[in-house]
Amino acid sequence: MDNTKLKIAFFGSSIVSAYWNGAATYYRGIVKALGNMGHEVTFYEPDIYERQKHRDIEDPEYCRVVVYPDDEVTLRALLREASEADVIIKASGVGAFDELLEFEVSQLKKETNLIIFWDVDAPATLDRIEKDRNDPFNDLIPKYDLVLTYGGGQPVIDAYEKNGAKKCIPIYNALDTDTHFPVEPQEKFMGDLVFLGNRLPDREQRVEEFFIKPAQNLPDKKFLLGGSGWDDKPLPENIKYLGHVYTRDHNAFNCTPMAVLNISRDSMAKYGFSPATRVFEAAGAAACIITDHWKGIETFFEPNEEILVVKNGEELEKILGELTPERAREIGEAAYKKVLAAHTYEHRAALLEEVISRRLFGEEKTIDNH
Repeated sequence: MDNTKLKIAFFGSSIVSAYWNGAATYYRGIVKALGNMGHEVTFYEPDIYERQKHRDIEDPEYCRVVVYPDDEVTLRALLREASEADVIIKASGVGAFDELLEFEVSQLKKETNLIIFWDVDAPATLDRIEKDRNDPFNDLIPKYDLVLTYGGGQPVIDAYEKNGAKKCIPIYNALDTDTHFPVEPQEKFMGDLVFLGNRLPDREQRVEEFFIKPAQNLPDKKFLLGGSGWDDKPLPENIKYLGHVYTRDHNAFNCTPMAVLNISRDSMAKYGFSPATRVFEAAGAAACIITDHWKGIETFFEPNEEILVVKNGEELEKILGELTPERAREIGEAAYKKVLAAHTYEHRAALLEEVISRRLFGEEKTIDNH
């Protein structure tokens, strides 16, 4: 694909706002890398959930952003525009008219284009269609040329292909080196352990297990909690609640404390091979990361050398009680070296380009899913 520049239409939740939108930095990293390769990307996003009032960025130079009102007439006009693209992508969780988009994009297939369903929450989608075989999406899966996923590894690949996907390939989260990097610490983020995540039903119990209870049992340690929705959650006195932490503060949030905690949602932990975007962002800031255990961690980082892994709250309490600033720096620096060497969005976009070239042009290349 050295001389082939593609026109790509991408329907997703939002690329300009991370407000109630955990996929924002993932979209930014992938789309920016594609733009830097010379591909022409248009990102279509609905004006919902007050995201436009809580933008993190202005319209970026690396893609054209189309923010559309929450109405079907406008959306159908944009679908007609998108039908002229070489690659048409419908992401999961757009948040408005998802079923309509899933169907209509599946109908845009031509001999000369590629239609892709990009699942940014494959565990949730797979659980949904397994529970309801009458879900309309079951019949649409085989119509897409490709299913790409935010994570999930072989379990998700097997599940999608069992449900009729022609091909399922994970395009994992990664580090955007332009936006996430080491910075000077900030006093407001000083602490022993921090966690950043919105309050979601399928993660709250794990937050209690891996963060809130350890805080109760380690009253001499200082904990910081960032993310939306925790306002009315009872918290021990040594947890400072920060509310929504804007993207511009993520580097300081990751660089300042002794350690940064990653807690998977239930569905992500179930399928494994699903590192959150914030794992790579924290590694890009040379943070010492402590994560709950999930299958496939070693695919991305070496446990005990580049990341610390705990299976329950008691293990976290033990590790945090023994962790020194010197040891934390060693682990953070090792994670930083690994993420730069293997887990940037340039790495992910290069894989995506190979995937597309094989499907559109029949170019034979070896594709490494990891």
